[in-house]
Amino acid sequence: MGTTAFFLTEREKYTPEKFLSDTMIAAFNSDNRIIFDNHKNLKNGKFSSTTLNILAHSYNSDDNNHQFIMYVKAKENKIGIFGDYGDLDLDPDHELIRVGTIEEVFGAEEVILRFVYEYLNLNRSDYFWVSDYDWVYTWEDIQKIYSETYDSDWCYKDPKMI
Repeated sequence: MGTTAFFLTEREKYTPEKFLSDTMIAAFNSDNRIIFDNHKNLKNGKFSSTTLNILAHSYNSDDNNHQFIMYVKAKENKIGIFGDYGDLDLDPDHELIRVGTIEEVFGAEEVILRFVYEYLNLNRSDYFWVSDYDWVYTWEDIQKIYSETYDSDWCYKDPKMI
């Protein structure tokens, strides 16, 4: 597995249902397609996770660079616990969790940017974090990046340096 990315949100406001709803709206507004077959992974009879694909409308089956896989976890899922506040210079008073795990960023940067722009437009206090780096993207950062000429390396650059 390559570089993963996450949305970071306040634990208290997160529900998988709202996240899925916002995902559908963000996919629609970013002119992407969404594939979701409602396969729920259960643990002890309770929802644990589900998976969906976000694809560019111009998706060609021979080219995986226009899509990404995203995992949606239950609020109680221990995998979602986030603890990198010091590394990322975030306020530790807000308990954040990792939601919307994007499996592989490399090669899907453009479709991810369009999707992140629309998702953060709906959830302006959330963050987007590419896990190999010591920074997060805020709504304001993504607005600035989105308004510039497209750079396929956008998600590998510190937003404060752009």
